[in-house]
Amino acid sequence: MEVFAGGEWGTICDDGWDINDANVVCRQLGFPQASQAYRGANHGQGTGRIWLDDLTCSGGESYISACGNRGGWGSHDCSHSQDASVQCSSSIP
Repeated sequence: MEVFAGGEWGTICDDGWDINDANVVCRQLGFPQASQAYRGANHGQGTGRIWLDDLTCSGGESYISACGNRGGWGSHDCSHSQDASVQCSSSIP
């Protein structure tokens, strides 16, 4: 998964990545919720910037920018082998 910030696309590291974080991303994209939060570059490794690490969403935030993270945008201690991804659901169970 990639996010656009500061005029650049970048990834989110999977440290601390869970369904709460995934739910926020899906809602931000216009889906009601996430059905799966993937770790370990499950859908392939990104390139370029790693924007966020240790994302700590409670699940109720409207945007990932409202979630806590490690040291701000661009601060991380991971590689693209740890890129996070998400599968969004189009309906609420």
